[in-house]
Amino acid sequence: MGSITVKGCDDVNVVPDPDDVPKRRRRRLLSVDAILGAALALVDENGRLTMTELATRLGSSASSIYHHLPGRDAILEALRDRLGQDIGPIPVDQPWDAGLATWLRRYRDAFAAHPNLIPMLTGQTITDPAVLASYEQVTGMLLRGGFAEDEVVLWLSVVDNFTLGSALDLAAPDDVWLPSAPAGGASPTPRMDAAVRAAPRGRERADAAFELGLTALVAGMRAHLDAAADNG
Repeated sequence: MGSITVKGCDDVNVVPDPDDVPKRRRRRLLSVDAILGAALALVDENGRLTMTELATRLGSSASSIYHHLPGRDAILEALRDRLGQDIGPIPVDQPWDAGLATWLRRYRDAFAAHPNLIPMLTGQTITDPAVLASYEQVTGMLLRGGFAEDEVVLWLSVVDNFTLGSALDLAAPDDVWLPSAPAGGASPTPRMDAAVRAAPRGRERADAAFELGLTALVAGMRAHLDAAADNG
């Protein structure tokens, strides 16, 4: 409600209530970008996304959000698209193994920035057109590399699982394993203790593990191609 100021007998001026103005401005400024920014912030902060919390964050209502995006699933798919933009174009001009490695490094970095989003996105079917177009390009890259059509989706699942797990690893504590010995006693895990002491910690460990795994993955894929050629 606005307050009414009376000037003289017939000059009536309606003065907006200051509390009303920001609400109207927020409604006018509601957009897909604003919704996605608020949604991603909620996921990063709380590890969850509800329409009620999102509406509160935006100073709006769930029904107003639905005018832009039809629901939570659509918001998550739009966030998937946003991460796809962070990954960038598929390097289709490179040989399949080099192109795959380049893509997976970008893929991991993009998802590692928002680890709470990973279980939400893996829990629903990929429908975003831009993301599907990226997978279409990766599919073409693998087919050109010689992989059998009936195995391409299997390899896509393998690389997805490896890369998303590696992205989550970047959110792990610096000390993933912390063996402890009884006071004054020998450690029950002496070999593990020595291995942990010899390894890097934190981001350095996660990066080294990713590169080691990526090298092994690509080498295994090459070996699979060679074996298929020998058997063919």
